[in-house]
Amino acid sequence: MTTAAVPVPLGAPRRAWLTDLPVLLVAVVWGASYLAAKGITTANTVLAVLVLRFAVVLPVLVAAGWRRLRALDSAQWRGAAVLGLILAGIFLLETYGVVHTSATNAGLIISLTMIFTPLAEAAVNRTRPPRAFLAAAGLSVAGVVLLTQGGGFTAPSLGDLLMLLAALARTVHVLAMARIKAVRSADSLSLTTVQLGSAVAVFAVLAALPGTGAPPWAAAADFGPGEWAGLLFLSVLCTLFAFFVQMWAVRRTSPSRVSLLLGTEPLWAAAAGIALAGDRPGLVGLAGAALVLAGTAWGRRAADHAAQDAR
Repeated sequence: MTTAAVPVPLGAPRRAWLTDLPVLLVAVVWGASYLAAKGITTANTVLAVLVLRFAVVLPVLVAAGWRRLRALDSAQWRGAAVLGLILAGIFLLETYGVVHTSATNAGLIISLTMIFTPLAEAAVNRTRPPRAFLAAAGLSVAGVVLLTQGGGFTAPSLGDLLMLLAALARTVHVLAMARIKAVRSADSLSLTTVQLGSAVAVFAVLAALPGTGAPPWAAAADFGPGEWAGLLFLSVLCTLFAFFVQMWAVRRTSPSRVSLLLGTEPLWAAAAGIALAGDRPGLVGLAGAALVLAGTAWGRRAADHAAQDAR
């Protein structure tokens, strides 16, 4: 079927790319975040790094959204705090996971959230996912199995399993955001600020317990220029920059376009791991990575088509 040609202003493609490029850069820095976190974190400093990472950006978010924070009612504060507790679990699983696996595996396994979320929504709503989506989900799972084998068929590492749990936790977070009615009308900046504040509180309490690793001030004192650069990368680019770019882009283009660009995150994670960290997944692992990328892309399209058909 053809449609009549619609005149397009000469500057339109350029304006679209001016919006797309910052969003694509967010996907790039998010993909590189697994390598950055791995470079500055050990099993003994996970909690300390998490406290430092978000304590750096939290004052900026509070200052930027102070008036809107004060406008939240008690139900919105409670709902956002609950989401913050789930978010804390996500970051704990992701950070401990990336310590115990490769940056490539971490970025690709976490992308399964795009498959898990529609499956969980279908289960909650008691609907049957499209066959194409189920096939895409199977393809992605098969890809993860191959990816985590590396050069041979062995049990997945602890880090691989933690990243898988993190993907499931991200799914729970998305479902909770949709089902907690109080937060639906909350301003996105205020909601993010309260969530991060709740998560930092959890990290700080855990870090204060004996036997949970180095305290934040001790970890900070041991940081050299490289570690501080990695921490600022995670705080400023992967958190502040990413959040504000998303808010800016969604107002200038469609949410689906933003989602499509951000969906390239696992590709950049694999590229960073292979090019910068020397990850060598082997032929089996490369085949698995290709299946994960193909499955998540196919699954995203199948879910989008199902949502359009349901309207």
